[in-house]
Order: sequence, then structure tokens, then C-alpha cells
Amino acid sequence: MIRRILILTVLGIFLLSCGSAATPAPLMIDSPPTATPSPSSTPPAATETSLPTDTPMPLPKFERVLIVSFDGLRPDAIAEAEMETVLSLMQTGAYTFGAQTIMPSSTLPSHASMLVGTCPEKHIVRWNQYVPENGFAIGADLFDLAHAAGLRTVMVVGKEKLRQITEPASTDYFAFVDETDKIKDQFTIEQIAIQQILQGFNLMFVHFPSGDLAGHDHGWMSYKQLKKYHIDDESFGYILGALKNHGMYESTLVIVTADHGGHDTTHGTNMLEDMTIPWIISGAGVRPMQLTTQVLTTDTAATAAFALGLPIPPEWDGVPVTEAFGLPVEAREWPVCQY
Repeated sequence: MIRRILILTVLGIFLLSCGSAATPAPLMIDSPPTATPSPSSTPPAATETSLPTDTPMPLPKFERVLIVSFDGLRPDAIAEAEMETVLSLMQTGAYTFGAQTIMPSSTLPSHASMLVGTCPEKHIVRWNQYVPENGFAIGADLFDLAHAAGLRTVMVVGKEKLRQITEPASTDYFAFVDETDKIKDQFTIEQIAIQQILQGFNLMFVHFPSGDLAGHDHGWMSYKQLKKYHIDDESFGYILGALKNHGMYESTLVIVTADHGGHDTTHGTNMLEDMTIPWIISGAGVRPMQLTTQVLTTDTAATAAFALGLPIPPEWDGVPVTEAFGLPVEAREWPVCQY
């Protein structure tokens, strides 16, 4: 027993004497190869680098992107209207209640920036009525990119004027259910969207207009407006249910947002109530979190293109919201859009 203790003691002294001379190299697994400097080269000066606290997750391959816009939705209306579908996406995805739209904070210009990825001075859509003779938004929009890549594109909207965001050739399917034309439509936005899910899509934009219409009639955050948002949220839930029932939900990235907010019975100004919108993203690989990145409405197009693996035009003002995927945040120049 004494001999065993002596042996262990000698061995411990030996190991302590060697410890300062050699330190085991850390085990490297699947590390990318790095260039090894020649013996004659001068090693680079040591610099302080902050170690990452978390390892970024690789972006999964999304087969499709669904963008849903609740017209006129202020962030504070989501809880007040008990929009359970949207609230559930916030729990599983990333979100911000401080995203910003553009000026003029009106439906057509704002949706143009949302889907074209640029400010109004580039896409030139500053009117807010259906004016066919004005043509379409200028620039390569999200639907142009997707259609050119052979992806199936769909727009189901609640106002005909949104047709002027992208040319008909870039949408494989377009339909509108316009409650402002006072004509009783046979189908609802929910029914049409589900029908297109059954046919298959890669990019779909769904627009619910009811909250904005109720806001103009009864006021923003009024009981009647909140009730409309609650009903539209239920319709949105059925759309997500169709994706789940047909095995498409796990490979779909969902973005929920709005074109503008509102105050009293109007919008279109640079007031915070008009300019501030929600922005929620959910899907495989999206980290549940409240975003710290300043999100702009132009970022919606860029994030959708990023998720679909499409090239982002250099003239776009939007950038992908990579923070949602645990990836480094891309810097941008400020201000983005001049008001």
C-alpha cells in the first residue's frame, strides 16, 4: 500500500513538471482547412476577438414562403383583438412590434415597398387608388425573382389596386376579393388561398383588408375594428391548418406583417401610430425571440428572397432579417427611405 502511494506521488510530480512545457491541442472536428504560414513568414499580431456565445444555425432550405399582411394592423391590436393564430406564431418564431413602414404610410405604396424591396422614390408608387394607366411598380420585385426562377407565385388580396405591385406575367395566379366595390363576392380570401395551397405554390402573398376598412369607418382600435382582425386571424388559422393537413407546413416560412397602422379614422402620416407595424417570422430554423434588429417593411421582400435562395438585387433597400435565424446581422446605410 505504501509502495503504491509512493508511485502515485512520483507520477504526480512528473506530470506537474511537464504540464507547463506542453499543453494538449484541442480536438478539431469538421473544421475548414486554413492556410499554414511558411516558417519564414511573420505571424500576425494578436488581436482581441469576442468569442461567440452561441453557434449560428444553418439556414434550412424552404420550399415555400407565405407572406400575410393584415391591412392597417397596429402592433397593439394583436393582443387586444385576441389574434390567437398570430400570437401562437410569436411564441414559436421571432418578432418585433417596432418595425417601420414607409411614407406615405398608405396601402398601395407601403405594400409596394414590402414586396418590391425598395423605397417609393425607386418603385415610384405613391398613389393609393387603382389607376391602371399608371402601370406597375418599377424594379425587379419579389414575384419577378421567384417567377424567373421557375417558382409558382400566388397573390390573393382584398383590394384590386394591389395588382399594380407586380406585372401579371410574374404571378401564376392572382385574385382579389374587394369589399370596397360593394359587390358580394362568391368566395372569400381564405377559400381562395386554401385552394391555391392544394394546387401547390412556392411564394404566396395573402392580404386581409377588413381591419383597415373598419378603422376608416369606426376608428383605429375600436371594438368593430378589433372584431374584424379577430375574424381574419381565424381565417389565417384555417390557411395554416391547410398547410399542416397537406404536409407543407414544416417546409414553409411564414411572415406576418402589415402595411401601416393608423389613428382616429385615418393614416398616411409619419406619426408613430401610422408608421409602426408588427413583423413576425416563423418556420424551421427560426429562433424564438424578440428581435433587436430594426426591421423595415422593405426587409420583407429581402427575407423571403433569402429564404427561397433567390438573388437579392443590389438596388433593393431591404436586407434579410438574418437575426431571426441566428446569423450575423447585415449592416445598412441610414436613413433608408427619405420622407
